[in-house]
Amino acid sequence: MSAVISVRNLRKHYRYAKPGRGLRGLLSAQHVTVDALSGISFDIAQGERVALIGPNGAGKSTTLKILTGILQPSGGAASVLGLTPWHDRMALTRRIGVVFGQRSQLWTELPVRQSFALLRRIYDQDAAVFGARLNRLVGRFALAAMLDQPVNRLSLGQRMRCEIVASLLHGPAVLFLDEPTIGLDITAKAAIRDLINAQAASEGLTVVLTSHDTRDIELVCERVIVVNAGRIVVDQPTDELRRRFLSRKLLTIRSAAPALRLDLPGVSRRPGEPHLALLDVDTRVARIEQVVAAALALGGIEDITIEDPPMEEVIHEIYAA
Repeated sequence: MSAVISVRNLRKHYRYAKPGRGLRGLLSAQHVTVDALSGISFDIAQGERVALIGPNGAGKSTTLKILTGILQPSGGAASVLGLTPWHDRMALTRRIGVVFGQRSQLWTELPVRQSFALLRRIYDQDAAVFGARLNRLVGRFALAAMLDQPVNRLSLGQRMRCEIVASLLHGPAVLFLDEPTIGLDITAKAAIRDLINAQAASEGLTVVLTSHDTRDIELVCERVIVVNAGRIVVDQPTDELRRRFLSRKLLTIRSAAPALRLDLPGVSRRPGEPHLALLDVDTRVARIEQVVAAALALGGIEDITIEDPPMEEVIHEIYAA
């Protein structure tokens, strides 16, 4: 398959003034250069779903902003759908969809339907083609009951569904998602992931996703690019990354007894507090259901939570490998 996104030796640096102490230091501030990207290269084929991950400040959002034409790089080359994003931004916006989890492209005071109608005008879409696409997306994303509600009266999960539909109304070939599930509850996150997968499969969309949620990565993307300090440190299929680095679960158990006496291979205990046991489970050694069953057999269990380790810990494991 041909590459729809191609990045070669992409670099981006920022220069800012770093003042010293006192008035004299303010007047004689030194200029400091920070490298956000230090020469990254990769290709993404048509229809691929790729996660771009890393710790805060790694350069992933900078990469996304360059690929969508928001930023211009300091060096290197990139193309999206054969276009140079920072030179051909107007042409590119008609062929890509972009969702930033913390920013809305909808008009908050207007009903959702009117926001969608305005976007049709902005993208200069044929009314019949737009109407047919909107009907399909409203059905798939279950938005019928929300169309006449003002955006600012929707829950966060409902708004994010509308944001994703808004990014798809002009029929883009590439969808960029920056933290699309941030702040959502478990049910809303699952719904968003399912909808992204269904839309990508039916339309052959290329998806580039940034997220700190390992479930977003595991359930949406087939490939992971890990960035740290502006460089790519891992680029591999998600299944391989899962086998190597996502083999742990965090088990939080609240019990009536102050301490939980659970000694199993592959299970280690993190520092906690009375009545709250924090267990690190290596699923290559111990199946999570066996650990839960052993805990329940002790009696007095009030609550159990199973979570993936924080992405920062996963990234640390990747760097340590």
